[in-house]
Amino acid sequence: MKYPYCGRIGAELSNSPIQGAQVVSRIAGLLRLVGRSAEGMPLAGIVRESGLTRPTVHRLLSSMASEGLLDHDPATGNWVLGPEILLMGSVASARFPLEDIARPSLRRLAEATGESAFFSIRRGNETVCLLREEGSFPVRSFVLHEGVRFPLGVASAGTAIMAFLPEAEQEEMLSHWSAHAGAFAAGHTEETVRNNLERTRLAGYSVNPGLILEGSWGMGAAVFDRSGRPAWALSLTGIEPRFKPERQEELGGLLMAEAHRITQQLSGGDAGPQR
Repeated sequence: MKYPYCGRIGAELSNSPIQGAQVVSRIAGLLRLVGRSAEGMPLAGIVRESGLTRPTVHRLLSSMASEGLLDHDPATGNWVLGPEILLMGSVASARFPLEDIARPSLRRLAEATGESAFFSIRRGNETVCLLREEGSFPVRSFVLHEGVRFPLGVASAGTAIMAFLPEAEQEEMLSHWSAHAGAFAAGHTEETVRNNLERTRLAGYSVNPGLILEGSWGMGAAVFDRSGRPAWALSLTGIEPRFKPERQEELGGLLMAEAHRITQQLSGGDAGPQR
C-alpha cells in the first residue's frame, strides 16, 4: 500500500546542503518511513517517498545500519528497523505504559463488536496508530495498522482528536487545509472536514464514511490527557455494511465508554475493573 501522506516528508527532507539539526531531521524522516511496516521498505520506495536523491538516501541508510538502527534484509531487499530501535523502544516503554492501559479496552471493543479496534496517538499534526486488536468478523478493512500516520482531521481517530482541540488550533490547520491534508485533501475537502468535526463534537464520536478507501468505514473517540486535551484515540474499522446508521450509536457508545475508562486511568482515577 502506498502512503500518500508521505509526500510531505519530501518537502522537509530537501537535498540542499545540510548539517546539525537538518541531518537529524532527515534521519528521523527516514526512520519513520522504514518503520511504517514490519516488512520495511525498499530503497526505491524510500527515495520516492522522501524526495531525497538516491545517493543521499543510501548513505544515510548505510550509516544508520552501521549503528544498528536499521538492517538490510537480503531476502527481500527491504530496509527494516534494527535491533537498537527495539532496545530503545523497550526502555522508552517504561515511561509510556500505554499498551498495558489501552490493550484491555481494545480487546473489549473487538470482542463486543467483532470489528478491528485501534489505539492511536497524536504526534504534532498527525495521528500514528500504535496498537490494534483484530475482531472476529472475517471480512476486514486493512487501511489501518501499526505505524500508519494520517493528518489530523483525516480518518476517524484524527477527526475525533481534532474535533476537541481548541478552536484556534483547528482553524490554523483548516486555514491551509490542502497543504495539511496532502493527498487526502481530494476526499477530505475543507467543507467535509468542518462538517465531520461539528458532528463529532455533537455526538461525542467520529464517523469516517469511507473517505480514505471506498467501502472501508471507521469510528473513533478521543482519549484526553490530564490537562483535558485530546491526545489519543480509540477507533473501530470495518466494511460499510457493518457501520449502518442504526448501529453507529451502539458502536459510538462503546467507544466513548472505553475512551473514558482510559482517560480516567491516565488521570489516576478509578476506571473500574480490568480483564
